[in-house]
Amino acid sequence: MEVRRLVVASHNLHKIREIKELTAHLDLEVVGLPELGDFPPVEEDGDTFQENARKKATTIASLTQELVLADDSGLEVDALQGAPGVYSSRFAGEPSSDERNNQLLLEKLSSVPEQERGAQFRCVMALASPQGWVKYSEGVCRGVIIREPRGTQGFGYDPLFLVSEYGLTFAQLEPEIKNRISHRYLAMQEMLKLLLTEARYMW
Repeated sequence: MEVRRLVVASHNLHKIREIKELTAHLDLEVVGLPELGDFPPVEEDGDTFQENARKKATTIASLTQELVLADDSGLEVDALQGAPGVYSSRFAGEPSSDERNNQLLLEKLSSVPEQERGAQFRCVMALASPQGWVKYSEGVCRGVIIREPRGTQGFGYDPLFLVSEYGLTFAQLEPEIKNRISHRYLAMQEMLKLLLTEARYMW
């Protein structure tokens, strides 16, 4: 029986590894773009996470002629009216830098009291076929932004995003715990239902 393949439309090795871990129990070969060849980044110029996820998924599905999973995710801070949002990876400008993004976020929140530092990570996933079929899922994880980085795991804003339930940041949580509560995990749970039902007709 031929193994079904799912292409992850990303060059981000952290993200690809997370998705591979989340789909490990499925009979799927999951591959990221670095494993397939030299694909140029898809410009993320949408105004919403869904627009960006759709563009990445449909573009790569057209190029590879395979079923493609893409996501767009970011941090939405209450006190910043949802910013940085779709600009999370380039919050401090280009070239993208986690360190500079985190520093800018802390500067913007320097006068914000603890009770107003609520935030959430949001992830929107798009699953696209070469024929133009697209389905979506979404996940949100709430937390608060602390005043200095903690932890060495994860990437992006993980060292500043504290999950109150655990009293730890995303960068302090063990990967298996983070993968049970993260925005990407929650979006993936809905996507798994699609992969097990509707998407099986796309292979």
